[in-house]
Amino acid sequence: MIDIFEKRIIITSLIVMGLFIFSLFYALGAKKADVTECLPYDKTYETARVEQLDKSTYQIFYVARMWTFEPAIAYIPVGSDVDLFVTSHDVVHGFDIYNKNVNLMAVPGGVSKTTIHFDKPGVYKVVCHEYCGTGHQNMQAEIIVNYPKKK
Repeated sequence: MIDIFEKRIIITSLIVMGLFIFSLFYALGAKKADVTECLPYDKTYETARVEQLDKSTYQIFYVARMWTFEPAIAYIPVGSDVDLFVTSHDVVHGFDIYNKNVNLMAVPGGVSKTTIHFDKPGVYKVVCHEYCGTGHQNMQAEIIVNYPKKK
């Protein structure tokens, strides 16, 4: 037989856990957060590049190495959806885009992926937020979002 105080503690604990889980799902939906994917490593991710898949979908393959991101500058038109792939050649690096909800880790032998939508023009700074050596403070890149060319 369970004591009345034990029942109350169990019920209270279940209610608190339920509220916590509800809060997580609510925040995930309200912020439209995207969960980072970890992809199997492949040699194709070692080449830094920007690829256009269709009129409004792009892929940027970032390669982090002491103390740069490649490509250092990427040009994307306003309204584009961008798949970001990030890997590292040497040590663990961070990948953070100012004013966007993007925070990835660049790990040697691993690939982090997320998708982001750029709806406003501007220069979006990318910085390394994981200390990676003496040149860490200079490790930056830019995503330049501008209006598409008129034809």
